[in-house]
Amino acid sequence: MSTAPTPKEQDYPLSPVPMDQRKSVWSMGLVLLGFTFFTATMWAGGSVGVAFDFSTMLIVLAIGNLLLGLYAAVLGYIAARTGLNTALMSRFTFGEVGSKLSDFILGFTQIGWYAWGTATMAILLVKLTGMPESLTTPLMVLFGFGFCITAFIGYRGLEWLSRFAVPAMIVLVAVSMSIATTDAGGISGLLAITPTDDMTMAAAITLVFGTFVSGGTQATNWTRFAKSGKTAVIATLLAFFLGNGLMTLIGAFGALVYQQADIVDIMVAQGLATLGILMLFLNLWTTQDNTVYNFAVAGCNLLRTRRRKSVTIGGAAIGTVLAVLGMYEWLIPFLVLLGTFIPPIGGVIMASYFVGYKRQYPALENTTLPAFNIPGLLAYAVGSAAAYTSPWIAPIVGVLVAALTYSIVLVVGQAVRERRAQVMGTA
Repeated sequence: MSTAPTPKEQDYPLSPVPMDQRKSVWSMGLVLLGFTFFTATMWAGGSVGVAFDFSTMLIVLAIGNLLLGLYAAVLGYIAARTGLNTALMSRFTFGEVGSKLSDFILGFTQIGWYAWGTATMAILLVKLTGMPESLTTPLMVLFGFGFCITAFIGYRGLEWLSRFAVPAMIVLVAVSMSIATTDAGGISGLLAITPTDDMTMAAAITLVFGTFVSGGTQATNWTRFAKSGKTAVIATLLAFFLGNGLMTLIGAFGALVYQQADIVDIMVAQGLATLGILMLFLNLWTTQDNTVYNFAVAGCNLLRTRRRKSVTIGGAAIGTVLAVLGMYEWLIPFLVLLGTFIPPIGGVIMASYFVGYKRQYPALENTTLPAFNIPGLLAYAVGSAAAYTSPWIAPIVGVLVAALTYSIVLVVGQAVRERRAQVMGTA
């Protein structure tokens, strides 16, 4: 008798999620909110907060998070309609072998975030509690493998954690924001604060959009469990527009009032050190388990294995090693990398689904795909180059150029094939 894991046991890493396993908007909204409640996002908000007056800052945050939410929602809609995640959709877009490029890019960035979060938890815990610095590395190992427990269980584990952690974090944030508003002298005090830094609106929107665009591109790992496209869109907008928006707003608030962007530092400044440590732990755990889950799904497609749990443990090990080696120091260039080279993947997938396949992917198991889909790979390269060289909002430029390039190639290719058929028919 075979001992191979069943697709259900492994959360369907290489096949569509069947309808009887789909989840409600409440379930998915909690999981996605846990994912977007991420301490690094606050740093982006902090950078925006010191560069604009209060009202302009709110406009920038609203635009950046709305664009991010819409981008993730479109991919979420496709995932719900097909039951596929980004890694599997990439096979139709880039080919059987070509899809491994997106697996590597998406997996690498997610494990980079996992390393950053693991190091952050250990370093700040030592700093806030006064523990000996010699415990930093052992704590990285502890958290590196501890954070992956819920991801190892799968969607159910992520949901269980989020049911407790998300409401708790919302309460903690509400308490902190209320104190911050009072410390600033109320709304009138906030409106009176003048910027201390300089940044263009385009750069600010790019920062807000790009900070979590990697997560938005891989939110399909959960929205494929949605009962309908509408459910996926609502849950995604809830998480990426409101949830991510709240995180950037907290960072901006903290930078304005306390010259601190991170919620933990803000709570310490407010005399809430114990609650700050709890917030840090919940904040990072709910993102870390989602991040390593993303890595596992991309890794399963890369290796063509259903053993998601094994890949999860492997990802946690890689992330822990990177944390110990100093990934904590590489955050800024890492964010630039994410904002440039990941969004075009989503753009090509959108064009593939809506233009190439007319909103209906064929069944993977009954389809023979080319090793490399050259037009898709070319569109991705063009979109990435456009994003890298763009003086405007780079991630959005990457998505639009990649999607437009692939759409043009598909439409022109179809027209050429139809013309050839007509010529052959009259010959």
